[in-house]
Amino acid sequence: RSLDIGTGKDLHEYGEVPYHLIDCASLPQEYNLFSFQKAAYVAITDIILRNQLPVIVGGTGMYLDSLVRGYRLLEVPENPALRASLADTDTGELARMLVEVKGPIHNTSDVTDRNRLLRAIEIAYYRKEADTGKGQQPVSSFDCTSILRPCIMGIRFPRDVLKKRIHTRLMERLAAGLVEEVASIHDAGITWERLEWLGLEYRFTAEYLQGKISSYDQYVQALYTGICRFAKRQETWFRGMERKGVVIHWIDEGNKEAAESLARKALGRL
Repeated sequence: RSLDIGTGKDLHEYGEVPYHLIDCASLPQEYNLFSFQKAAYVAITDIILRNQLPVIVGGTGMYLDSLVRGYRLLEVPENPALRASLADTDTGELARMLVEVKGPIHNTSDVTDRNRLLRAIEIAYYRKEADTGKGQQPVSSFDCTSILRPCIMGIRFPRDVLKKRIHTRLMERLAAGLVEEVASIHDAGITWERLEWLGLEYRFTAEYLQGKISSYDQYVQALYTGICRFAKRQETWFRGMERKGVVIHWIDEGNKEAAESLARKALGRL
């Protein structure tokens, strides 16, 4: 809740279409992949039992993949004692600790963001203790992949068109009050560090408001560049899903016939 413009909720566009899992958490609560998967499975099951078709919409590939392929996730509680013991440890040493307990690191954000780094160490120690039988056994999230028969559609744009759409969308968010939204969230008591951990729009805006980015034009350009890079990483993630056997039906820009055909196919699965 309150992260409206920067996350692109656009609730005014929904009309009478019912939606789930929007405004279901508040800051400073941590809402992660485990939280989403567990809540999404409950919502999906409820919708299917009412003989309706659930539609999952969004651009974060890992969250979609966690539903389609049924990630077996662990509910890892916070470890205050561990966090207290690491409070004065510098980021470089924390990164070395994570590699030592977990092995090679593939997600670079885990070692560049201190909060993510601490959480990654916390999870790694929990997994290690669970594997050796010394800690509480992990709790796996509810899985409804046995009743899912997903029809996955992706919209594809030429690179130059995609970049123009990203720029247009960014300027719309800025005009709608993105900077003011981030400032008001901070004024309500949320730290800059927490805001920087929330995602590109909140990270760059928080840095701009703190003076870490010297001018408004530099802020807009940095945010635009960051979003373009993220879009490229999204494409890489979806190709990885396809290599793992997930079928994605790609629809080229403006091909309404293909979209309608796939929609009818999905509706026929009810």
